Amino acid sequence: MLILAIGDVIGKPGRRAVQALLPGFRQKYGLDLVIANGENAAGGLGLTSTTARALFDAGVDVLTSGNHIWAHKEIIPYLNSNMPVLRPLNYPSGVPGRGYLLEGQVMVVNLMGRAFIGSFDCPFRAMDQ
Repeated sequence: MLILAIGDVIGKPGRRAVQALLPGFRQKYGLDLVIANGENAAGGLGLTSTTARALFDAGVDVLTSGNHIWAHKEIIPYLNSNMPVLRPLNYPSGVPGRGYLLEGQVMVVNLMGRAFIGSFDCPFRAMDQ
């Protein structure tokens, strides 16, 4: 299985780069799964349904995020939907969305470190649970 992980897609330039390059990469390398961090895809901060859809249409399969996922409140309903947008698993319980996705034989887990960010659950402890 060939998996491509794309780092932080930032704003329109990042989305355009993904749209221009990813379809060719998927075909050339026979990629089975593409994961991208989309938490800054909307104007450099946050994610909207429109920016998420643009990345999915370009060939991204799963979007991960971090603390900027909450910048645009319109994304919150999508976090609770079947749309493959993940928020960090180590957020406190009761926060909208999910921190992992199990698709067939692959699990994508979204964890966030705690250095200089805030008081989130320990990512190692969250993964153990």
